[in-house]
Amino acid sequence: MPKERRRDHTRADRMRRVVLRVTQSVVALGLLVLVWRLAGPDAIGMLATANPGWLMLAGVLLLAHTVFAALRWRVTAAPLGIDLTRRQAITEYFLAQLVNTTLPGGVVGDAGRAARSRHHSGLGAAAGAVAMERTIGQLSLFVVLGAAFVITLVLPTGIVWPTGIAVTVASVLVAVSVAVLALAVAARRAQPRPGGRTARLLDGLRRTLVATDVLRAQVALSAATTACILGAFACCIAAVGGTISIVAVAAVVPLVLLAMLLPLSIGGWGVREGAAVALLPIAGVAAAEALAASVAFGIVASAVALPGLVAIWARRRAQGAEIVPGSEHVVLQHPFRNALPEESPSTTDERSHAAP
Repeated sequence: MPKERRRDHTRADRMRRVVLRVTQSVVALGLLVLVWRLAGPDAIGMLATANPGWLMLAGVLLLAHTVFAALRWRVTAAPLGIDLTRRQAITEYFLAQLVNTTLPGGVVGDAGRAARSRHHSGLGAAAGAVAMERTIGQLSLFVVLGAAFVITLVLPTGIVWPTGIAVTVASVLVAVSVAVLALAVAARRAQPRPGGRTARLLDGLRRTLVATDVLRAQVALSAATTACILGAFACCIAAVGGTISIVAVAAVVPLVLLAMLLPLSIGGWGVREGAAVALLPIAGVAAAEALAASVAFGIVASAVALPGLVAIWARRRAQGAEIVPGSEHVVLQHPFRNALPEESPSTTDERSHAAP
């Protein structure tokens, strides 16, 4: 590729990233302002008088959620040849959580987690383990949502779904179920070329999902992570004075959390609050309580991610300062340098050509 074309490509890529991050920040701020105008004044008072005991319990549950998720990543990665100790998995997961909550996109920390674990079996296996672990986590929420949604439709639980929301939820659940079933059937019937990429992919999926010993661990850890994150949100609702039934926690709260998957903001801020105000009243939670609970959840989740700073500090201490050869000046490392994906030599070369 000519130098001029590489330079233009690099500049265009940088511009797209800048535009994306600015857009996400504006969307998050706009949604927060809009929701705050609807229920903000009352929510302020609820946040100011929030019960610290419930908030502390929410923090404990979110800490446990991160630990269980890290162990699930370790279980998922092991069959792919990625040997992580419990300490390594937990430390890396907290670091990824910190980056995800502070940078736009919500997946930058996971990309860094994959990059730093690639030395075991290559970047492809490392990225696959991270992607699979995140997917399993989201699917476990869908399983709980689907079961609870059906219960609310056939039993008198006090939850009355608006027609539009009920149709949307049912459609999404059916689409996800069909997609998972289709992938399972395709994987079972596939006869890929031995040694090819598809064969390696299917072999990795079987080893990380359906092997007997791995499957038991995946189910147990996914159940634990889902229970912890749903319980943490319920604690935040209780902290601001709201009440919500167990069935409602299982049927409505997953929708609020899954809304955070939309890549529209930073750390889910704004999107989560909008979803909470729109959906939690279905479960009998007032709009102001829903907003206050969502903000409290975001604050607690951000605080729980702070142990990731310990990982950064440990890495900086281990590596020390970089000394430029032939110079007495010490170059300090950026605190998030090791939290982000490392650049490949080709990318670095392209950026060097793009420099003015």
